Amino acid sequence: MKTLVPAVVVWGRTAPSHSITAVMITDDQQTIVTGSQEGQICLWDLSSDLEISSKEILFGHTASITCLAKARE
Repeated sequence: MKTLVPAVVVWGRTAPSHSITAVMITDDQQTIVTGSQEGQICLWDLSSDLEISSKEILFGHTASITCLAKARE
């Protein structure tokens, strides 16, 4: 049985062009990582005044990204 995961939009006036299904922020609070229903992982820069700008989009997943986790050193 396939479970649908609802998408969440966390941006104000300018939402990303994909449906966000997972969100993670780095320990230094300077990068937000999002996973999408379309199978993309996106990296976003977060400035000290809370402005968000796109940094990188990673392609290659064939299924929805429903969970993100950071690797230990």
